[in-house]
Amino acid sequence: MILRIIGNDFHYECENLCRIFYPNEKISVVYDYEGSDPLTVIAGYENGAVYADVDINGKKAFSKTDTEDERAELDLAVQIYKCLVEITGYTPPWGVLTGVRPSKLFIRLTEDMGFENAVNYFKNELLVNENKTGLTVAVAGYEKEIMDSFMPDGFSLYVSIPFCPSRCSYCSFVSHSIANANARRILPEYLEKLADEIKAISGYASSLNLKLENIYFGGGTPGVLEASQLDYLQCVIEDNFSLDYLKEYTVEIGRPDTVTPEKLRVLKLHNTDRISINPQTFNQKTLDAIGRKHTVEQAVEAYRLSRSYGFKCINTDFIAGLPGETPDDFRNSLDTAVMLAPENITVHTLSLKRSSYLNTQGAEVDRGAAAGEMLDYARELLTASGYDPYYMYRQSKCAGNLENVGWSRGETAGRYNVCMMEERQTVFAAGAGAVTKLCAQNGRKVERIFNYKYPFEYISGFDEIAARKNRIYDFYSEVNERK
Repeated sequence: MILRIIGNDFHYECENLCRIFYPNEKISVVYDYEGSDPLTVIAGYENGAVYADVDINGKKAFSKTDTEDERAELDLAVQIYKCLVEITGYTPPWGVLTGVRPSKLFIRLTEDMGFENAVNYFKNELLVNENKTGLTVAVAGYEKEIMDSFMPDGFSLYVSIPFCPSRCSYCSFVSHSIANANARRILPEYLEKLADEIKAISGYASSLNLKLENIYFGGGTPGVLEASQLDYLQCVIEDNFSLDYLKEYTVEIGRPDTVTPEKLRVLKLHNTDRISINPQTFNQKTLDAIGRKHTVEQAVEAYRLSRSYGFKCINTDFIAGLPGETPDDFRNSLDTAVMLAPENITVHTLSLKRSSYLNTQGAEVDRGAAAGEMLDYARELLTASGYDPYYMYRQSKCAGNLENVGWSRGETAGRYNVCMMEERQTVFAAGAGAVTKLCAQNGRKVERIFNYKYPFEYISGFDEIAARKNRIYDFYSEVNERK
């Protein structure tokens, strides 16, 4: 597909919008291009008007409207949207909204223009349908309640374990299979460097008088660590941070086949109150197809074993739109999950990332009818079963441009998840692929510090990573000067 931009620099938003309708097309952005292509979208802004002129395999559509500078990008997106809906017959439920964090946008709009105006803006300006607007309103309400409990001088700690038992076919995360000899070889040194970075972070937090509110071990699959290795890292945290203000301690165990009594005992010993066991599906044929090495029975057994240790909250993850899965398959998985009654259930939509095995093998992103049916069922079932949607985000190249939603029951919503989505509190991140987020001014000032992605780069470039984090002091110094 050729996206021809005339008289504006809105290529990023226009490209994202075209990708909603044609997720499997390579989009080439050109400026004032005079050629032609079977798939061509012209996005123009001239003489106080925006227009879209679309030709898709001989099907043509044109839309134009007067605009003003401050509205030009949105108005142009709407013109492209109208043309592509006309040509394809597909009406995306999220309208022209392409951002990762719909609820964050809604909360900001509510602060700026009031609740009712924010709802109307979603429906009438962004063209988000009634169902997704209602979901956003519900999520924003729960997120706001959690954010109001954040301490002004609080922060979260993220610990990255970028190793897995095997690589899933849909995965694009920076993770290494622990079955690989090189991964096993560098793991001890990786953990040493990780401990050093955790200690360094404690120094920053202490000198800035920040209080640790939430801890999150993520991956990858932190469950690949031996019990002794988990114990080592958790001792490092206890030895270097005050836990007097800690409100949440999460370890995302991940794969059910990594769960053992020894690891669960270590987690309880260190007062971990939340764990996540992620089967993704309870259909064996799908587990086999996506490269999982566990059975449905092992997943259920791992959950029940974990339940016996008395954790405050267990989360389970599922993915709508996995290869070969039907809506009935997905319903079976979710029905089983609800029967097990975890405190949290997270429902993702399959995202076909560039570096995933599925993508390299030529798999295509579905326009989302089946995935949409699955998410509709999830909302109906989970709501009826006493779960509330407490956080949400979206990813590029998701089936149907749909969403990922975390559901919780009772007082178990994950504070760290809300912290990450809403960007209202600083997250200090340690490990390969980890991203530190420095947040101030109620989330209106956000700055990121990136670690190297791969474990071997993280180890060899550790001094550079340490130097980058000196930016933490400059950030807080600048913030304090503005007070």
